[in-house]
Amino acid sequence: MKCKLVRPSIDLKSQFLDYVKDWENNNEKIVPYSARLLDMNYEEWLENTHKSENKETCPSNFVPAHTYFLTSEDNRIVGAINIRHYLNDHLLKVGGNIGYGVRPSERKKGYASLMLNLGLDIAKEFGINRVLVTCNKTNIASAKTIMKNGGVLENEVLDDGELVQRYWIDN
Repeated sequence: MKCKLVRPSIDLKSQFLDYVKDWENNNEKIVPYSARLLDMNYEEWLENTHKSENKETCPSNFVPAHTYFLTSEDNRIVGAINIRHYLNDHLLKVGGNIGYGVRPSERKKGYASLMLNLGLDIAKEFGINRVLVTCNKTNIASAKTIMKNGGVLENEVLDDGELVQRYWIDN
């Protein structure tokens, strides 16, 4: 599996729109949240994504974060990952430092584990030595991915009626 994490760019527009269609065809919202267009076109989304990387230009209700795409050898986007530089109160409770998602048609192929592993390397470059990763208790595949990457369950918290598991990874 020759995949790599790449920063979003204008060159990936058509691949990203194909990625979005895959989620829509499965009637799912894109995960992580940072990879959703949210009524923007790709160019607007790309500009906002780059603004979110710096404390000075990041929206006030978010923390600085970097979003990456996991691309296959043929540049197909198979997943997205968001690495948050630090945690606010909400992220400490239910969001974590890293959020990731694999397009529905590419699940159960090991991409999530690879993407999280590569994301942990980037988090370390950002100086994040202890990483919080969360998932809904019902998302057994994500829990296995987190544990495979060294995640240790700290606890479970209730968020909007959903039980969220909080895992820490020493990086």
